[in-house]
Amino acid sequence: MLNYMPKGVCAKEISFDVVDNKVTSVSFVGGCNGNLQGVSKLLEGLTVEDAISKLEGITCGSRDTSCPDQFAQALKDLVVNK
Repeated sequence: MLNYMPKGVCAKEISFDVVDNKVTSVSFVGGCNGNLQGVSKLLEGLTVEDAISKLEGITCGSRDTSCPDQFAQALKDLVVNK
């Protein structure tokens, strides 16, 4: 299990696994519970690259980032650029 501490969003932690380049077991601690549960389910089975391309750059309100954008950053930091 990989853990990431997002910055600039309501979620306090993102946990996930990557198996055979596919995202699995995504969970967010904190944030908008219902939305993040939905995002987690939609991410299951996506390739790392597809997840990054779909989520990177999404903003939340006046913030320059969002929980989905932070998940893309987690994938880049912990999987792609490890």
